[in-house]
Amino acid sequence: MENLSRQIEALIYASEYGIGVSEIKQVLEITGIDVEEHAIETALEAIQARYLHDEYVMELKAINNGYQFLTKQHYYPTINQLQTHRSKKKLSQAALETLAIIAYRQPITKLEVEQIRGVNCDYSIQRLLEKELIKIAGKADSLGKPILYATSDLFMDHFGIANTAGLPKLKEIVQEDNTIGEISE
Repeated sequence: MENLSRQIEALIYASEYGIGVSEIKQVLEITGIDVEEHAIETALEAIQARYLHDEYVMELKAINNGYQFLTKQHYYPTINQLQTHRSKKKLSQAALETLAIIAYRQPITKLEVEQIRGVNCDYSIQRLLEKELIKIAGKADSLGKPILYATSDLFMDHFGIANTAGLPKLKEIVQEDNTIGEISE
């Protein structure tokens, strides 16, 4: 069991993105280690428990149907400074707006995004595709079969959410100060 735990830990550490239980099982089977998914889940729980101790700066998190080692929240300010320092390819305001629209309305066509934003979104969508924050999710059934866009797994990993239900609700973000007339109770 200890060897299995170390093998799984090594896979998670080496994985660029989150790795799921089924993928761990497949990789282990290829290397000649036959194991049930239940044993993998038990090993994952043990790894998570071990990294809860204060001597570790990382923790094992389940994100987007996979597992990743992430820095503990206590170290976010320091890591944020490093990321800010190294960040050269930030998203423009237009790209962020486009990404938010796609995240909340997916799957969505470019035309629908442009109707919401009121401007052309070709460049923003191209940049988001290059950064792999969005993906092509198919084609719409409407006239001309326009391409549908949706957020990618990298988007989920980047923002630390398991699925789109983890996005903040719009009413949590937007304050409803725009009222006409008196407020009645």
